[in-house]
Amino acid sequence: MPSETPRRPLFALALASGLGTGYAPFAPGTFGSALGLVVWALLPASVPVQLAVILGVFALGSWASGVVEHDCSRVDPGHIVIDEVIGMLVSLFMVPVAWPGAVLGFFVFRFFDVVKPYPANRLERLPGGLGVMADDAMAGVYSNVALRALLVASGALA
Repeated sequence: MPSETPRRPLFALALASGLGTGYAPFAPGTFGSALGLVVWALLPASVPVQLAVILGVFALGSWASGVVEHDCSRVDPGHIVIDEVIGMLVSLFMVPVAWPGAVLGFFVFRFFDVVKPYPANRLERLPGGLGVMADDAMAGVYSNVALRALLVASGALA
């Protein structure tokens, strides 16, 4: 009689890992952030569309991250990178930049994602997938504000 092995929830794993981006051999969070940059580039400059995508990715990412955490029996395993995708989407939400500004936003987000200033460091303690996603969404808020301030300081944004 064949032994029954539990099947991994493939859809949740594919989503949480950024379609496998989270399995990069080094710096999976950086690769996940790059995926977020690509997703942002594919979106139209429309507040309703970007907001709908952000809310949808946050909701689905919270669910998928929670499923993968449970499946792995680990909190926020490294191959979950959907949180970096949401962080990048929030970082660049309605910031009027072209590619150079978006790349700057990428580095600003990576900084805030690593440093995790308050309350981002507290939000990661929320249970399950919500905690996985919330701290990066907050890092995205910090990044959005910082990027706008940099653009104003440089004269690129009045």
